[in-house]
Amino acid sequence: MKIIELIIDESDEYSGIDAISLVEYPAIEENWVALNKNKREYKFKALDEDKKILIGALLVPNKMIYRRDGDEEYYIHFTKETVKRASELYLMRGNSNNATYEHIKEVDGVSLVESWIVEDKENDKSNIYDLDLPVGTWVGAVKVNNEELWKMAKVDGSIKGFSIEGFFAERAERPNEPIGEELKAARKLLEIQKFIKENA
Repeated sequence: MKIIELIIDESDEYSGIDAISLVEYPAIEENWVALNKNKREYKFKALDEDKKILIGALLVPNKMIYRRDGDEEYYIHFTKETVKRASELYLMRGNSNNATYEHIKEVDGVSLVESWIVEDKENDKSNIYDLDLPVGTWVGAVKVNNEELWKMAKVDGSIKGFSIEGFFAERAERPNEPIGEELKAARKLLEIQKFIKENA
């Protein structure tokens, strides 16, 4: 199966992330932690616990994300460098108030109020919220001043995480390019499936 690295084309002013979407099934398979006055099992050191804030992974490096386009199936992924640059450009371009619901409907009252890149798993702030995220992950704290969306996230559970929206260039993976443990595991699985099929 084809594996595509998504990159930012610095010569294209539209390349990068335009908005953060609140979704039921995040492609990066990371749900958020919803913080409010009823979520007292977490330690609120920098955040007022009466604020409606969702904290979670916005983009995880080297995460193999399955995609299907018609009959074509493939994986996409982002390197640590691309994740970091995407986070920088998102803020530099003033996109922190751009949000959608399920990549379809633009919504108001959703703002990225804090973000950081995980640089040290042991000492990262994400540990306060029991998030087990790999080095290079872009983590965000999103304030939700939208009662309907907050209810869907915190009460109904019908939206569970973040997904990003934007434009990226594609770079097909070079055969021997090391891009992380997930790729190795995906390759191994394909080898096993092929062996089973040939010897069945």
